[in-house]
Amino acid sequence: MQLGNFSVSLAVKDLQRSISFYAKLGFEQVHGEESQGWIILRNDNCIIGLFQGMFDRNILTFNPGWNSDSEKLESFTDVREIQKQLREEGIAFAVEADEQTTGPASFVIEDPDGNQILVDQHV
Repeated sequence: MQLGNFSVSLAVKDLQRSISFYAKLGFEQVHGEESQGWIILRNDNCIIGLFQGMFDRNILTFNPGWNSDSEKLESFTDVREIQKQLREEGIAFAVEADEQTTGPASFVIEDPDGNQILVDQHV
């Protein structure tokens, strides 16, 4: 199972303050719109998404079909196939991808401690 690019999506209270903090750790903005309340930062192959007012808590995020440069992969496991495999393993879903579609889709699961995991395919 290929989950794709990994990042941590952080629910922040003050986007500018968080951007400033992570800049001191060497992170640079690579995507996002501050006016929309979200920014994607990178330090080497570490990726952090900062989201103000979008999520209640932090989320582990996987992007099938993308590499760490947000470039489309030639070959990858589709989010619907990952969902099917996890369902067969008995994983419960908080949000499910529509298996009757193709292209972009996502689902959300939670680990045993309630940490949310978003599998979000953009291609």
